[in-house]
Amino acid sequence: MRVMVAMSGGVDSSVAAAMLAEEGHDVTGVTLRLWGGVSDSGCCSVGDVEDARRVAAQLDLPHYVFDYADEFDERVVSPYVRAYAEGRTPNPCVACNQHLKFGRLLERAEILGFDALATGHHARLRAADDGTVHLIRAVDRAKDQSYVLVGLRQHELRRLQFPVGELTKAEVRARAEALGLRTAHKPESMDVCFVARRDRVDFVESRVGAAPGAIVDVDGHELGRHDGVARFTIGQRRGLGVASGARQYVVDVDAARHTVTVGPPEALLRESMVVDALTFTHQPPPPGAVLHAQLRAHGTPVAARLHDDRLEFLQPTPRVAPGQVVALYEGDVLVGGGVAA
Repeated sequence: MRVMVAMSGGVDSSVAAAMLAEEGHDVTGVTLRLWGGVSDSGCCSVGDVEDARRVAAQLDLPHYVFDYADEFDERVVSPYVRAYAEGRTPNPCVACNQHLKFGRLLERAEILGFDALATGHHARLRAADDGTVHLIRAVDRAKDQSYVLVGLRQHELRRLQFPVGELTKAEVRARAEALGLRTAHKPESMDVCFVARRDRVDFVESRVGAAPGAIVDVDGHELGRHDGVARFTIGQRRGLGVASGARQYVVDVDAARHTVTVGPPEALLRESMVVDALTFTHQPPPPGAVLHAQLRAHGTPVAARLHDDRLEFLQPTPRVAPGQVVALYEGDVLVGGGVAA
């Protein structure tokens, strides 16, 4: 089988390529050049491209670099900036997966005659007797990345492979070390690849500016002032810039009025939420089905009933920031998801 492996320069994709080569597949490594600005960090940085190239050389695999920088800016960076400016909290990794890694790159793999595209994501695929491919959480639950694969459907799933999904992270590193790969002990990328977490506000405001406004309590009383709504997200409790005898959380961000509302933790609780852009990996579950909704990348799933595009929580749940990804599971199987309205 001819397999294109998306090599990000990390240990997971390095081992994924090695595993497929060991199985006798005709493997070609590909790295995406997405961003080369001054905030370059995380996966797909200039240094990561070089690490991927060297690992491919160690494994005696052909390796190519595809430049998608313009599309990355258009489909990932600009929407990210716009979302924060509008008071929403985006997930750029999910957008990158949907539009580039499993969008443009998968299309290119098909055009070039590859049978499959593989990545180093910690997730698993399992084919049912009827040919349906199910996307399942990784063996290593602490490293599971199925959440960021929301939006994949059967057309993509049938053409994908996730070789390291059956391994723990420790096993991945052990394999890399045994092979002498330069990425064996490389630290994991924790920041968004085009901006470090500590620089997010400066990055956003350098592109769209900032408008000061009021910080108010749930009754509308002004408690203080802020320098821009991009500095806040729903559920935030640090750096609010207001003095209060009780712990306060951001409960709402009104970008149009430049207003941030703070309140006690109970003010965040919701009994339901609307999910926009809802898609499913296969057939939608029946109306009223009880699913487990993962509302954050590393959050604990909560039980909820799905009615069209509305999730009704079985227990009151803290509000999800608009723009955040919502992943829906039946057990360990990802069935679909969307974006918090």
